[in-house]
Amino acid sequence: MQTVTSRDGTTIAYDQAGKGPALILVAGAFSYRKYPMLPKLMAALSDHFTVYNYDRRGRGDSTDTQPYSIQREIEDLRALVRAAGGEAYVWGQSSGAALALHAAAADIGIRSLALYQPPFRVDTSKPLPPTDFPQHLGMLVAEGNRSAAVRYMMTKGMGAPGIAVGIMRLLPLWKRLTRVAHTLPYDVTIVGDRIYGKPLTPADFADVKVPTLVMAGGKAPELLRTGAEQLAAVLPDGTYQVLDGQSHAVSPASLKPALTTFFQQ
Repeated sequence: MQTVTSRDGTTIAYDQAGKGPALILVAGAFSYRKYPMLPKLMAALSDHFTVYNYDRRGRGDSTDTQPYSIQREIEDLRALVRAAGGEAYVWGQSSGAALALHAAAADIGIRSLALYQPPFRVDTSKPLPPTDFPQHLGMLVAEGNRSAAVRYMMTKGMGAPGIAVGIMRLLPLWKRLTRVAHTLPYDVTIVGDRIYGKPLTPADFADVKVPTLVMAGGKAPELLRTGAEQLAAVLPDGTYQVLDGQSHAVSPASLKPALTTFFQQ
């Protein structure tokens, strides 16, 4: 483990592996650098890139300075880019993809972006989160009710069936999820009102000038595929790609060829 200090003094922990151009992995909600998928992706990509896999603030071995803001998370990523030599490729998943978009718009030294299923909902064909979703989630976190916060995020924010979440509570995975429940409001803040069916426009992302690959899984919910496709269409330099057979829990084996081809072109 290595660390870098962000602008506000927050310690950001990361692992580094491989040789080649720098590539930073940005995790989504519930995830952190030791979450099983991320070390596997890091290993898969390390024969082509110097891969940086980090704990977003408040997760894993990183500290957390209050009050939270998106700008502070952007500064965390900026500190990693500087540690990587001043420029880097960036891959982000889910809310990590949304964070990567914010960072690219801030011009922190990102060479190009690859995004997997940013959680943007661009239509109202499916039930939307409650209008007070961010406030209620924040209340559960403030009360220290981690399990309730995870359940609320999954059922009301992500649309997971209640029975499926109930089964998950019986599995060892649940402890990993509740461990980072206090950071869920951060993810909701990053995504903002794009969970409410608001169409995306070119003006929303005019400052994201780097080449950007937006990916979705062929087995992912249609609303995520639709959002990803629309995002690619409105970005200044966006490309859309479907990874056949993949769901939101994408496999490193499927990501590797897509990322290697895109970043090395």
